[in-house]
Amino acid sequence: MFYIYILYSKTADKYYVGQTDNIENRLESHQTGISKYTSFVHDWKLAYSESFETRNEAIRRENEIKKKKSRKYIQWLILNKNTN
Repeated sequence: MFYIYILYSKTADKYYVGQTDNIENRLESHQTGISKYTSFVHDWKLAYSESFETRNEAIRRENEIKKKKSRKYIQWLILNKNTN
């Protein structure tokens, strides 16, 4: 199983979109500074995720979200995650 995930940092007031096959390990790497892009703060929380059968599907969805370049879209996904 593969996942796209959206993290949120209250300190930075930023979202981060990524994909992985292990959300728990990936979240830990973001929180501990192993991932360079997110190492400037350590309060990342999982705000949203979707699961996929293949990595290609997850990458496709990750890119779709990133191409929108829209904080409002990300917030909409998070707010509506229980209705999907």
